[in-house]
Amino acid sequence: MALNQPIRDWRGKRVWIVGASTGIGAALAEALFAKGAHLALSARRAERLNAFAARFPGSISIPLDVAEPNKLLPAVLQLLDLWGGIDVVVFNAGTYTPMRAWDLTVEGARTTFEINLMGVINGVAAVAPQLLQQGEGAIVIVGSVAGYRGLPKALAYGASKAAVINFAESLYMDLAPRGVSVFLVNPGFVRTPLTAGNKFHMPALISAPEAAREILKGLARGRFEIHFPRRFTLMLKFMRVLPGSLYLRAVRRATGA
Repeated sequence: MALNQPIRDWRGKRVWIVGASTGIGAALAEALFAKGAHLALSARRAERLNAFAARFPGSISIPLDVAEPNKLLPAVLQLLDLWGGIDVVVFNAGTYTPMRAWDLTVEGARTTFEINLMGVINGVAAVAPQLLQQGEGAIVIVGSVAGYRGLPKALAYGASKAAVINFAESLYMDLAPRGVSVFLVNPGFVRTPLTAGNKFHMPALISAPEAAREILKGLARGRFEIHFPRRFTLMLKFMRVLPGSLYLRAVRRATGA
């Protein structure tokens, strides 16, 4: 039986979106503001973030870098001082650089993991104690179907998202029985600044507003994993259970890698 609490009514909900100024985070902020949520928005670039937050009267702008763990707890304390509690936190900050084995550098891989994985861990470590103290609330973690199994051009990105999926699953088992819902969002290809540089065909590509709508539908159902578009993600889920030799052969044939 699912332990997550469905989120259907956003009126008055205190929502903190980390990674809010572009892409899925920005589209989610627009959708939630329209539904009556109170927003706190975080991203690295203060000028862009402040300009974006100005579109939502009453919202709170908190510039920060998720790769700097000492920035997250002060942000949580600031929100508690202003709001008195937090209802939903969305960890959406991420980075993506297409990478094959011959492009691999320690610095590039470390940057990917610092933002995609450690950024989530830094944020959860800062906010989970407060949500546990409240006895309620929700953590929404944006992963990727690239974390299901290895894919070409995703050498570091896919590995970081696989770790995020594993982390979110363990987090759900610990927190959901204690009243704190944990949702894992695994999108396919979404049209964002991060995917704009891809030089290959992106099957089942959707817009950021479409992704935001899928996330809200998933949160309303209360299911742990929210994946979309299903015409693409269900195929990847099937391939996830293939024996290794069959999977590698299928991916090479499909991608030409």
